Amino acid sequence: MVSDSAHPRTRLDDNFASPIRFSLMAALVDDVEMDFGTLAHVLQVGDSALSKAISHLQSAGYVFARKGYVGSRPRTWVHSTAVGRKAFAGHVDALRAIVELGSPQP
Repeated sequence: MVSDSAHPRTRLDDNFASPIRFSLMAALVDDVEMDFGTLAHVLQVGDSALSKAISHLQSAGYVFARKGYVGSRPRTWVHSTAVGRKAFAGHVDALRAIVELGSPQP
């Protein structure tokens, strides 16, 4: 059966192709702000991999990182942007649609 509509995979966002970037956005989906150390712990990734993921998503406009200090120690906090949350929701919807296509129809 051929459909006139595009396959849902065409709605996937390549910015979330990396499992670390995908997981990062999932952790920040509810407009939560987390510090770098907490994100590294939650995502179970090293500092370098997390830093690269944040940089990539920040370049796409999907997250914002702000730097500051807690006492004399430097800290970085990261939160998702409205654009990033919308893009991630669209990506997840596309994944769900792909799964539904493969599910047996009643």
